[in-house]
Amino acid sequence: MKEKTNKNILITGGAGFIGSHVVRLFVNKYPNYQIFNLDALTYAGNLENLTDIEEKPNYHFIKADINDAEEMHSLFNKYKFERVIHLAAESHVDRSITDPLAFVKTNVIGTMNLLNAAKELWKDNLEDKLFYHISTDEVYGTLGETGLFTETTAYSPNSPYSASKASSDHFVRAYGETYGLPFIISNCSNNYGPNQFPEKLIPLFIHNIIQNKPLPVYGDGKYTRDWLFVLDHATAIDLAFHKGKNQETYNIGGFNEWQNLDLIKLLCELMDKKLGRDEGSSAKLITYIKDRPGHDKRYAIDATKISKELGWKPSVTFEQGLEKTIDWYLNNRKWLLNVTSGKYQEYYSKQYAAN
Repeated sequence: MKEKTNKNILITGGAGFIGSHVVRLFVNKYPNYQIFNLDALTYAGNLENLTDIEEKPNYHFIKADINDAEEMHSLFNKYKFERVIHLAAESHVDRSITDPLAFVKTNVIGTMNLLNAAKELWKDNLEDKLFYHISTDEVYGTLGETGLFTETTAYSPNSPYSASKASSDHFVRAYGETYGLPFIISNCSNNYGPNQFPEKLIPLFIHNIIQNKPLPVYGDGKYTRDWLFVLDHATAIDLAFHKGKNQETYNIGGFNEWQNLDLIKLLCELMDKKLGRDEGSSAKLITYIKDRPGHDKRYAIDATKISKELGWKPSVTFEQGLEKTIDWYLNNRKWLLNVTSGKYQEYYSKQYAAN
């Protein structure tokens, strides 16, 4: 798509963690695009994430739920969206174990509603249209001690969350094959960075260290993940959106494999320095808890394809990104307190009770 062309771009889930960074990037970088941020503002959606751009003339917010099929059709007809970046999703594995049906509704049915609305609007002219679906590496299942997920790795989801995302990926591809709907899918590794809701590991532990609360570690803490700085993910999405090939999949990873326990120890070390505490103070908060069901042992992304074809690479090392992340949370403690509501605390206490 030509960057100077005035286009109506729909970004779903744009008030969430990854979505807010993508919205900000597109609003600031492409003033000739009209960016429509659609978000239901559930617990993880927060308009405070976007106060710096809310007055921009090319930014528009729509409060709506992708589960409402009629409203999705109405919005597509009203605003004539040419392209979609679909980020809206239920994304927390622990919540999916507690309430799997909520993940089916949002991640599968919600995606279907968007696909149907786009198919209907674009049926007479598919030129320059795109349905860009953001997914996860968890659809591939788990790895042994060696090997990497590639774009051709067979799907083998092990949690209700990853199963719901795998299903949505399949529907996007099916609409491409059956109806000719132009699409791109990208599967990313674990994101971290500013504005992440504190149910995920890094912001949760930053918050708990500040509050001198226990750091709940599942099992033996030796689960391995590949970590991707959220601003680097937003840059990758920008590249795939503009330069990616129709009906292609791109894996986006940070080239940063860490065992959870090693990551947590590094985080504790950095937090002690930032807070002026004695060395080892935060590490004493580590508390081992019962492992969760179906816990995948290792994820690792091979991001060679997007690197070679689109020229993307991470801009920071994990240590640099983690330090930037810690600094943001320490400088935005009001934001952190605002999102840790009573409802969240109730869920947290139930989910992470110690053995």
